[in-house]
Amino acid sequence: MKTLSPILLAIIFFSCGGGSDSSSSISKTDYELVPKDTVTKPEDGGYGFENIAASMDYETYVFTEEDYQYFGDPDAKKGGNLKFTSSRFPATMRVLGQHYNYTENYYVIGDLCYQGLINTHPVTLEYIPSLASHWKLSDDKMVFYFRIDPDARWSDGQEVTAEDIVASYDIRMDETILFPSTQATYGKIHRPEIVSKYIVKVRSKNLNWRNMLYFGGMYILPEHYLKDLDGTAYLEEYNFKLLPGSGPYVIKEEDIVNQESYALTRRDDWWGADARTSKYLYNFDKITISVVKDNPTLQFEKLKKGEADAMVIRKPSMWVDETNFDATDKGWLQKRRVQSKVPAGTWGYAFNMRKWPFDDKRVRYAFSYLYDREKFNREILYNEYTLQNSLYSGSEYENPNNNKFEFNPKKAVALLKEAGYVNRNEDGYLVHKNTGKVLSFTIETMKPAEYRITPMQQILKEYGIDMQIKFVDSTTRWKNLMDRNFTIDFQAWGGLVYPNPETSFKSTLADQKNNNNIAGVKSERIDKLLPFYDTEFDHARRVEIIQEIDGIVSDIHPSAWGLSREPPARLLFWNKFGYPEYMLSKYGGRFYDILAHWWFEPDKEDILQKAMKNNESLPKGDLEHTFWKDL
Repeated sequence: MKTLSPILLAIIFFSCGGGSDSSSSISKTDYELVPKDTVTKPEDGGYGFENIAASMDYETYVFTEEDYQYFGDPDAKKGGNLKFTSSRFPATMRVLGQHYNYTENYYVIGDLCYQGLINTHPVTLEYIPSLASHWKLSDDKMVFYFRIDPDARWSDGQEVTAEDIVASYDIRMDETILFPSTQATYGKIHRPEIVSKYIVKVRSKNLNWRNMLYFGGMYILPEHYLKDLDGTAYLEEYNFKLLPGSGPYVIKEEDIVNQESYALTRRDDWWGADARTSKYLYNFDKITISVVKDNPTLQFEKLKKGEADAMVIRKPSMWVDETNFDATDKGWLQKRRVQSKVPAGTWGYAFNMRKWPFDDKRVRYAFSYLYDREKFNREILYNEYTLQNSLYSGSEYENPNNNKFEFNPKKAVALLKEAGYVNRNEDGYLVHKNTGKVLSFTIETMKPAEYRITPMQQILKEYGIDMQIKFVDSTTRWKNLMDRNFTIDFQAWGGLVYPNPETSFKSTLADQKNNNNIAGVKSERIDKLLPFYDTEFDHARRVEIIQEIDGIVSDIHPSAWGLSREPPARLLFWNKFGYPEYMLSKYGGRFYDILAHWWFEPDKEDILQKAMKNNESLPKGDLEHTFWKDL
């Protein structure tokens, strides 16, 4: 249900299956839970705190029946082994530190195995309880408090306490976790203070409207493990195994097969299982993820063979040309285009501005003027996408004055001449008039992206630019990207409900590895604007600041923005699922919502099996799912 996360720069292709598996969830007898605390006084956060919270100026979210409709469906049933495929294996199983910023680490491992202190309402975006039941913010907005629910337990049965909050902050501030943007984010906050066993006090170093949101939303980790680890030891010891979590699932070491598969097992002893906001969520007993590296076609074949139950189709040609066959015609496989309010992300080319030839702004501009996005959308993407001219395209944060970079070879040629690329060699490629260097570079990518990159390669060749394509696996590509060992990269940016320009554009991150300032953006003006954005509590003014930053970024042009990728979500799934009326969440709208919100419906599975055996048709349902259109 999270609506906020750092910008993600990679896409994964999923499918899932196997509703008939009899794997069971983790039994309550597997762990010995620490008994309820009957000693801590209510005023110190113990039981009874809820009766005096208001008098202590603490608040919580008061849920209504209308709210609860967005937290799962009362008809949901527990059970089954959900199996799906991923195009890659995570570079690490950790939820922070070096190489952790894969989508899997957020939406699968993080959101299912760990929790933050607070969450945001899936519709209103207001704060709602998670590990913390209550919170308060000082009048000057510089200090905030959280009261931890005394029922909260780790998956090893231990209590969640204020010490865990401090330890979770400390490990993030340890520079040896090798992810400097984490220190940039949490360095705005003083080390938390333990008020009592269940109450923690947090002071901001500077006024910042995001501090409570980010601190409250960070995944909390267990102090009784972290106390013996520094950042280096944490990276090494927990690269492919998990610390205990407080969430509904665990990943056991024996269920991790490196580069092949991993599985999450639902906890029957999860402390939050009976809460109204979660009792109808997290329904699958087991979730098994198998890796089919960089091959959506093979994933699709597994779906059609019944080895998978669902898949998000990202390739338009596959959606339009390949999803109409006997199983979909007969309603055995259901097709849905699910609309949501998730901010649109974009595909495009990121330039490494630290290296030749993209250290020259004129070359970056020329590349973009040769990026014939309208043609690509028409001929390759079946007009399923829209052109993007900003990281915040389609939102109020986009600067309307950004250069649109429409296809314009004349401008591109003029810029290349200005940059010194006047003549061509015998192979037809441009050569710099002073250095004699051929305008040639290599892009590393995965095989599934070939159909998008090859047409661009052909256009560039026509105008004297040699872009060589080298195919690598996704893990190698990501490592090279984080190590800044690349020249140009074809990638995807996810949209955010609340923009976080600091982690992508702060100058101090530009020459450091393992952070989201991929291209190496440096701007004194952006650096000056970032603190104003952080301290501005007026939303309209924040929009103005982001628009100015967006304009500066567009001018620097660290990336050639491409075409949107979300929404809608294009889903194929076997007709054995139950799901809420909204299907996917309002601001999530992604495949991952299936993991938390859907369930296997035994009656539907029986009907499906009978229909397939007798070659009978089932209702197809509506292709377009527009629940969130007017909400």
